Amino acid sequence: MDESLEKALLDMEAHDQKVRGELTAAGALNDTYHPRLEEIHRANASRLRQIIAVFGWPGFALVGEKGAKAAWRIALHSITEPAFMRLCRDHIDRASEAGDAPRWQYAIIDDRIRVYEGKPQRYGTQLRYGADGLEPHPIENESRVNSMRMQAGLPPLAQTLRQARLQPAPPGDPKARETAEAEFRRSVGWSH
Repeated sequence: MDESLEKALLDMEAHDQKVRGELTAAGALNDTYHPRLEEIHRANASRLRQIIAVFGWPGFALVGEKGAKAAWRIALHSITEPAFMRLCRDHIDRASEAGDAPRWQYAIIDDRIRVYEGKPQRYGTQLRYGADGLEPHPIENESRVNSMRMQAGLPPLAQTLRQARLQPAPPGDPKARETAEAEFRRSVGWSH
C-alpha cells in the first residue's frame, strides 16, 4: 500500500468536506454550485487524473479502504468534467469486479452520471425533492431496484428513503434548485 498516496487522497477529501462545512454553516450553499466548491472539485479531479495516469485506479490494494473511498468521493464530485467522471466510473466498475473497490461505489457514481445525462438511474441512489418530499430520481426498473441494490451492498430503497427523510430539507426553492441544476448540466456538457 502507498501510504503517501493514501494521505494525499485523504487530505483532498478532508479539504473538500471542511470547505463544504464552512459554507453550510455560513448559509452560503443555495440553489447554485458554489464557486469555492467548484474550484476544489476541479483541483481534486486534476490531481486524481494524474494519480490514475501513473498508478491506475486507487483501489484497496494501492491506497487502502479509506484512500479508495476518498478517491471515489473525489470522482463523484468531478461533476464539471463529464468525460473524466465517466472514465472514473469505468475504472471503479473494473475495480469493484476485481474486488479492489466495493460495488456500492460503482452503483452511486453510475446513478449520478445517468441522472446528469437525463437517463433513469439503476440503483435508486440519487434523490431529489418532489411534490411529496424526498424521492428518487426516475428509476430504470423499479421492480428490480432492490435486487440490484442488494447485489451492490446497498440497503433496500425504502430504508434509505426513511433515513434520508429524517434530514432537514436544504435551504432554497426546490424548483429554483432544479432549474439551476439543469442549466449547470447543460453548461458543462452533461446534456444539450
